[in-house]
Amino acid sequence: MLNDASQTFADALIARGIDLRPADQSYLEEPRGKYQGRPSFVARPKTTDQVTEIVRLAGHERVGLLPYGGGTGLVGGQVSLDGPVPLIVSLEMMSTIRDVFPSENTLVAEAGAILADIHAKAEEANRLFPLSYASQGSARIGGALAVNSGGLNVLRYGMARDLCLGIEAVLPDGQVFHGLKRLRKDNTGYDLRHLLIGSEGTLGIITAAALKLVPRPTNRATAFITVPDPTAALSLLSLFQEHAGETISAFELLAGTSFDFLSDAFPDMRQPFEPRPDWCILVELGAGPGVETEDLLLQSFEAALERGIATDGAIAQSDSQRAAFWQLRESLPLANKAIGAVASHDISLPLSEIPQFLKDGEAAFGDIVRINAFGHLGDGNLHYNFFPLKGEKREDFMGRASALTAKLHDMAAARGGSFSAEHGLGRAKTADLERYGDPAKLTTMRTIKKALDPLGIMNPGAVLR
Repeated sequence: MLNDASQTFADALIARGIDLRPADQSYLEEPRGKYQGRPSFVARPKTTDQVTEIVRLAGHERVGLLPYGGGTGLVGGQVSLDGPVPLIVSLEMMSTIRDVFPSENTLVAEAGAILADIHAKAEEANRLFPLSYASQGSARIGGALAVNSGGLNVLRYGMARDLCLGIEAVLPDGQVFHGLKRLRKDNTGYDLRHLLIGSEGTLGIITAAALKLVPRPTNRATAFITVPDPTAALSLLSLFQEHAGETISAFELLAGTSFDFLSDAFPDMRQPFEPRPDWCILVELGAGPGVETEDLLLQSFEAALERGIATDGAIAQSDSQRAAFWQLRESLPLANKAIGAVASHDISLPLSEIPQFLKDGEAAFGDIVRINAFGHLGDGNLHYNFFPLKGEKREDFMGRASALTAKLHDMAAARGGSFSAEHGLGRAKTADLERYGDPAKLTTMRTIKKALDPLGIMNPGAVLR
């Protein structure tokens, strides 16, 4: 039921041809089921002009706006938990891939374009858009840029911001930032593109982006390689970098617990080793014509065996085997969800600190919970998750989850790490930002927020409380 002021606002949106409807359940939940949004309305603009109308009217009526992409975020940035209920602004109707420029290695897409569709369009032009992760079938590029997402190929190609040349966005006062340039060099003052990327919709609504493409690798080689421990895994990374250089696209660390969980959740899924290893690396090389990636991988693997930093390996012999290897890795979040995590963490550390951190973590938490530590070792990002011990229930731990998380984040901070590597802050980590954030950074962030969004209408409660 709308009050008079809300009804006036709704009537004004409808009069401008904007699709407005009650938000169904799909807009009010997030993938892990930790947060539940409150009943609201959703506006589904079709053009940047309509987004502008929404923002201007919202400012006039003092209505908060919650930008919504694919709803795949893991830190509650897409759901409203308290305060006045905001209007959800879904970019799903703005999904056009406007143009592809193969000779420039550039693609221009609207914010609602699904990541997998961008991959397919790039492939049609014999190019690759490298941003890749498990939810790419529903994640939208505007949301990916809003949280500066990472994924599987950061080691070689960087985060989302590194793959964006320019953006178009509607600012909190209703102005359109026409920054949709396809330039590699543009030193014309403050880079508002990078300010808006990673701001999680708190400084504006991204409506389109110019994205970097790269030549599509024609030769790929993929392998699971078992290692004695994380120290050996880092040595293996160094060895591959010496032998294979920039052909390394991904270098993923999996603990033995990961394979246990995959067996429990997906018993029919074939695994590469029996018995399962304590630690394992999934590595992929990719290159163009003239570079024999299989030879590079085999030479690196043989050198690792000779040095004792690898103990076994399974090299994909076909595209279907390569896809099966990646299916194992990308099924891990689903396996974790099936087992039922007590607490999930997205942390990053300096590479040299990771082996001792993992030892310290086992000593600190191993008798309390089961630990599944896996992730993008090549760029220092670990997904470090807690699960109930066998025979115990998840519900028995929930009262202690916050304390366990705080201790883990303290340990990461003590080693120069971060409590948020690639998932953003959303509403789940605003207190962590205040606890671990540099005071000068926090002051500057609040100053920027107040200057650009003095009414506080842009994703209120996200990033900054």
